[in-house]
Amino acid sequence: MAHFDFDPNSVNLNDADPAQIVCYINKGGNEYNGHLGARISALFVILITSTATTFFPVIAKKVRWLRIPLYVYLFARYFGSGVIVATAFIHLLDPAYEEIGPASCVGMTGNWAVYSWPPAIALTSAVFTFLLDFAAERFVEVKYGVHEHVNIESAVTGNATIQASAETDIHPHSTRSDMEAPPTPTKEKLGGVDTDVEEEDEESARLLYRQQIAAFYILEFGVLFHSVIIGLNLGVAGDEFKTLYPVIVFHQAFEGLGIGSRLSAIPFPKRSIMPWLLCLAYGVTTPIAIAIGLGVRTTYNPESYTANVVSGVLDSISAGILIYTGFVELLARDFLFNPYRTRDNRQLTFMVICVLLGAGIMALLGKWA
Repeated sequence: MAHFDFDPNSVNLNDADPAQIVCYINKGGNEYNGHLGARISALFVILITSTATTFFPVIAKKVRWLRIPLYVYLFARYFGSGVIVATAFIHLLDPAYEEIGPASCVGMTGNWAVYSWPPAIALTSAVFTFLLDFAAERFVEVKYGVHEHVNIESAVTGNATIQASAETDIHPHSTRSDMEAPPTPTKEKLGGVDTDVEEEDEESARLLYRQQIAAFYILEFGVLFHSVIIGLNLGVAGDEFKTLYPVIVFHQAFEGLGIGSRLSAIPFPKRSIMPWLLCLAYGVTTPIAIAIGLGVRTTYNPESYTANVVSGVLDSISAGILIYTGFVELLARDFLFNPYRTRDNRQLTFMVICVLLGAGIMALLGKWA
């Protein structure tokens, strides 16, 4: 590294290499300062809070007999959407700049200095997420007979018409984000034979599930990366541990709401245990990372060159995933392209306020963690 031969006691600012100065200033060692009992308690506190908040939106949607009020569910869901968006920018992209950006030690050395890599990696990640998302949707369309035919010439002239045909009855503008308020299943009699419309609704839900699940896996992949880094850093943090502890508890709880709210919108097959396993996966990831951090608490250096490269790249990748997911999969599909979106202005206002509140509080937490 360039800073190994740097003498801080003899610096000529006229010919000194800025990279050497920045690397020296940012150089840090292992700052673990004890409080092992408190760190172990953080493991269990975060396990309980993050798991509970992740499960809540799913339980609220699936367990009808609990009779959870609609506005409580809406708060959890849309507050969580705002949290996902703020996490992408404040808790992932900004730290990535600090770790591998142009003004960082890593960003001033070697090939890292030839380009601003955090936004480039985030852009690549977002585009790759889009391509996977689109490929999954197109695969389902082709495999299960969902087709939309658009006259390109008419579309250019503003007179586009869509001809939709499917093996099941799917609205031509339906989205994968939300089937919260589909038409109530009814039974119609045709020629004296009962036709169960509910079966068609179930088939539509299965198609939506196949379209949505790949996008969710990508989202959880990005969030879990971030959770691992948070857990490792909390396990070895120094004097800032007392501040990080409560902040990360809230951080993981709010992020869990985002994961749970996204899961609650996916029409999983009946009796599927997958939503519960995915909730649990998020809940245990940070505690496991904390346990690993405690295991290497005297040797792991979160400020080392290698640690900065790894966490900077992972943060950038996760930021791209969450930016795409937050704006496209959550906000745009719920508010702009959802044919079943409520027309109740009071409810819509509440939903938007919840999004803004989630984004605002999560952005505020970025001041400390």
